[in-house]
Amino acid sequence: MKKRLILASSSPRRKELLSDAGFVFEIITSNADEVAIAGSPETTVLMNARLKAKEVFDRNSDAIVLGADTVVCLDGRILGKPKDMNDARNMIKSLSGSVHEVLTGYSIIDENGEESGVTVTKVCFRAITDAEIEEYIQTDEPYDKAGGYGIQDRAGAFVEYIDGDLNNVIGLPVCDIKPVLEKKV
Repeated sequence: MKKRLILASSSPRRKELLSDAGFVFEIITSNADEVAIAGSPETTVLMNARLKAKEVFDRNSDAIVLGADTVVCLDGRILGKPKDMNDARNMIKSLSGSVHEVLTGYSIIDENGEESGVTVTKVCFRAITDAEIEEYIQTDEPYDKAGGYGIQDRAGAFVEYIDGDLNNVIGLPVCDIKPVLEKKV
């Protein structure tokens, strides 16, 4: 009998990526409180993914639960979701003309335990003009995304190149997660 798969996230981007990978699942948003910074960016995303997955698993112990957490990191500093327009402006300006990392921690929990990991993708933004930044922050796109941008949205025009998994930058490293889930469902 197939086990239920639960995505412990309300992210429409994660939902789309997991669905596109061929999985049938339900969404139960985690009530876990995320840890702002728990040491290194790798530790932070892994801890948050585990907290999210465990909180949902504790309520659904008959299922396989996938939790994930994504951050943008520039020079070792985590850039969260912008608090306001000025914060978004500063984030995009700091990413302009530089290489940063996008890290996603994932945790897959079932009655047999947990499998987890962190996927890192490097992203290079071209130099972005002040006018482009102002135009971008007037949209609603920067405000619900780590680092203030979604590569799949308008900000994709800022990307010169990536080194790694594009899906990871969008929010779910399907390449790493799919083989683990296929063994379990």
